[in-house]
Amino acid sequence: MLNITSGFVSSYYGSISKLLAGYMSSQYISAASLIIAMLIFAITLIIIAGIFSYVFGWVERKFMARMQSRHGPTYVGKFGILQNLADLLKLISKENIIPSNSDRPFFGLSIPLMVAAFIIMLFFIPLTQSYVGINTSIGLIAVFMVLSFVPLLVFLAGWTSGNKFASIGAERSVVMLISYEIPFILVIAAVAMLANSYSLNSIVSAQSHYWFALLMPIGLLVFFIIMLAEMERPPFDLREADSELIAGWLTDVSAPYYALVLFLDYVRLFVGSLLIATLFFGGYMGPSILPPLAWTLIKVVLISLFVVVIRSTTVRMRIDRVLRLGWAYLTPLAVVNLLLTFVLFVH
Repeated sequence: MLNITSGFVSSYYGSISKLLAGYMSSQYISAASLIIAMLIFAITLIIIAGIFSYVFGWVERKFMARMQSRHGPTYVGKFGILQNLADLLKLISKENIIPSNSDRPFFGLSIPLMVAAFIIMLFFIPLTQSYVGINTSIGLIAVFMVLSFVPLLVFLAGWTSGNKFASIGAERSVVMLISYEIPFILVIAAVAMLANSYSLNSIVSAQSHYWFALLMPIGLLVFFIIMLAEMERPPFDLREADSELIAGWLTDVSAPYYALVLFLDYVRLFVGSLLIATLFFGGYMGPSILPPLAWTLIKVVLISLFVVVIRSTTVRMRIDRVLRLGWAYLTPLAVVNLLLTFVLFVH
């Protein structure tokens, strides 16, 4: 029997092993059971991300409308709750047009691979103590490593389209994403230093008395801004430069793929908010009046709503100011946060 530290996966692993015992050789049972258990976990993650994308997509539209003295979706379903479904059906029913000058295999795979990358990140982030796909001692490093592939996929999405505007838009987004990875790794190093572990479950457990948001407010501020940039949310939505580069690296994306991009945007929002909640607000920990999963989702929704508030009240920054913010302000602040954490809590 393999030693699997994830409670959710190990429970399915044991059940599947028993079911397969009479159908295949013992030397294949372990591998097959692990693959099936991981697939079940991946499907549950996709369902959770899909529900969040649909419901919060409606919440965001209504919330922004109220902030801007509008009604938002109203006519399709009660309170407009079915408007997103109508939009989804409209998008996926249209023809998927691929540019003739594009590199078809890479252009077609870039966005699905981005979705897969963020789903893989969810494997390492615990929704509860047991509901985690891969509970490893280097979970935080694993999340950073997977996130580091996103700029490459963004570049491929723009470059392989064969459109110079999409290529330039992809280059702008990649420059921003890469420049913000330096303060990102400095902040997670400070978090790991404070928790004395890179395990995300251990980081949550270390916040049983005090949230890290209270102990390192500078780190929280820097990390939150970085997550806005990683999610390409306003004021860091450089791809949506309609007066300069149309829709950036999404310029040649047709309707069905644009539906996938909208799903990707909300998955990125979910992952970013979940990371902030896990690293700085105690993750799934909270009073026993609610189950751990409820506390996780409440924190994720509140953080996501704050992201929407920023979207509704800010304008897109110029590329030079975005880069200056990353290199001239966030990186020094991340270094100060790291030094203060070492001096105050470790040394």
